[in-house]
Amino acid sequence: MDSTFINVIALLALSVLLVWSFKRINLPAILAYLAVGVVAGPQVLSMYSDPEQMHLLAEVGIVFLLFSLGLEFSLPKLVAMRNLVFGVGAGQMLITTVLFAAIALLFGQTLSTAIIIGGMVALSSTAIVIKQIDDAGRLNTPRSQMAVSILLFQDLAVVPFLIVIPLLAESAEQSIGAAMLLALFKGVVVVVLLLSMGRWLLPKLFNEVARTRTDELFVLTTILVALLAAGTTYAFGLSMALGAFLAGMMLSESQYRHQLEADIRPFRDILMGLFFITVGMKLELNVFISQFHWVIVGLVVLVVLKTVVVWFSAILFKSNKQDAWAAGMKLAQLGEFSFVIAALAAQNGVITSEQSSMVISIGLLSMAITPWLITQSGRFANWIAPNDALVHAQQVQPNISSESLSNHVLILGFGRVGQSVARMLKLEGIKYIAIDFDPVRVHESRSAGESVMFGDACQRDLLKSAGIAKAQLALITFDQHDKALKVVNVITDLKAGLPIVVRTRKDYQSEDFYAAGVLQVVPEIQEGSLMLVSQVLHSAGVPMSRILKRVRNERKKGYQHMHGFFPGETTEITYGTKDKLEFMHAVAIGSDAYAVNKTLSELDIERRRVKVTGLRRNNNEIESPEADTLIVANDVLVISGKPRRVERIEHYLLYGK
Repeated sequence: MDSTFINVIALLALSVLLVWSFKRINLPAILAYLAVGVVAGPQVLSMYSDPEQMHLLAEVGIVFLLFSLGLEFSLPKLVAMRNLVFGVGAGQMLITTVLFAAIALLFGQTLSTAIIIGGMVALSSTAIVIKQIDDAGRLNTPRSQMAVSILLFQDLAVVPFLIVIPLLAESAEQSIGAAMLLALFKGVVVVVLLLSMGRWLLPKLFNEVARTRTDELFVLTTILVALLAAGTTYAFGLSMALGAFLAGMMLSESQYRHQLEADIRPFRDILMGLFFITVGMKLELNVFISQFHWVIVGLVVLVVLKTVVVWFSAILFKSNKQDAWAAGMKLAQLGEFSFVIAALAAQNGVITSEQSSMVISIGLLSMAITPWLITQSGRFANWIAPNDALVHAQQVQPNISSESLSNHVLILGFGRVGQSVARMLKLEGIKYIAIDFDPVRVHESRSAGESVMFGDACQRDLLKSAGIAKAQLALITFDQHDKALKVVNVITDLKAGLPIVVRTRKDYQSEDFYAAGVLQVVPEIQEGSLMLVSQVLHSAGVPMSRILKRVRNERKKGYQHMHGFFPGETTEITYGTKDKLEFMHAVAIGSDAYAVNKTLSELDIERRRVKVTGLRRNNNEIESPEADTLIVANDVLVISGKPRRVERIEHYLLYGK
């Protein structure tokens, strides 16, 4: 068998193994691809002694990445965030580039090399940062929006570097200023040419392609447009990535933007993985090992200085100090485009392979600690710049003593649900006191005259200050099961018998609350479904008395008809939800199945914590069959339960194991 084919298979297997391993420990896939390159490179397994063998495919990955970036470049979005993007973002990029370029000059580097190094260090990882804060559900917070704005400007700043690097390599005798002017001239010509063509040609082209309703043709056209634009800029002596970016930008406002992005993503992700593998192959392990102490020093300097620069840039434009520190820690790593610039600069001889290896080494470690930095950024910001609203919320509590409170409702959690309940209580003239742990929310609410206290609802003294001894009801609105259960235990210990109502998103763990003494658990999704069903039944002519009776029965029986659903091809089952979801599944009982001629009680399905919700026989449906129902050939049993249990019970019904 051809050795090249064997190497490709080995490379794919190694990629699958390392990407899986890295994701299991919450490290980004980029690090895994870089590690694959190191292992497969000439200094370990030497599967590809010459990484340039894959250079063309890897460069196509960069083309698709810049095309996707162009699709995200929305002028309205940019205008809306202009103060942060062109203020804090531009300040961070300029100051960081100048600062690290100056450091490089102190170490004897040439001016062109120093500028490229400064630019590489100034960039941060868009993919890692946005994914981490999005997974944490904090993408819309002010500090996260600041980080996103800075990342947006960094992405835009990549383009000039991609233009300049090949020009710096072409004429070492040429001054940097002349190179920049030439690059600017060529860039203007290319931009005008591509935008002119894109304005009248691309919309017509994609309209015609869309009318064919052929997915393959749409994908092929997308790839062709990206590569043609990249080839155009390459013909002008500029970076191929620049053309791809312009092509994406031309299509960013079109109606096909999201479809284009979806079509290009599989090619982009695979080829970008290949690009990072080639970058890893260029890492010189002897440099990494022999200069490891300098790598660690560089990592510390990188994290500290980039955090400080982001803070300083934000303060210059009068942003919140705490948000500035938190955003700085989020952006303290090197980015994907740092590796792109490093590879391009090394390829063109602007920096040496040793310098490229140092940048890659520091970048690898900075990316590895990024999840931890993002997790700790809020705590660090609170420590170094205490929030004024937090201090105000802690020191200025409602001017109400526990003696003056009586027969009021205690609302624990003053978010969307808590505030809605408070408004309704106010309309009925019922007094309430709320407790919330968000200092900004407490400050805003108190400024508006709401009776809100700052603090952790688990604290006994705080509950006493809120007059729990004389409260008529406690409402827990936050959807954090363990914390809510802890609050319930504290409340029942302080005032046994106090009615407690708990709001949750779903009712999977309602039993825990009822066992702890809660009066009522209100699951949002099930209750929302009940209200929807009520409207449908009422519109269908069902009498209101029967609707109310059915709703009461559903609540009394634990929303039995609201549980379980038939999964489909697009049903998403994540690791965290697999043990919580309930599926419904139809099991066809063949003539040779183990369950034939056995009753449901003999099969003892209920003991296996799976419910039999129905039985279909000869096109007749039997709802909730009795335990003595005999199963015969060609029956269809409808069962409900958690996915793993459903799989096991189906195997048992068919094979008896």
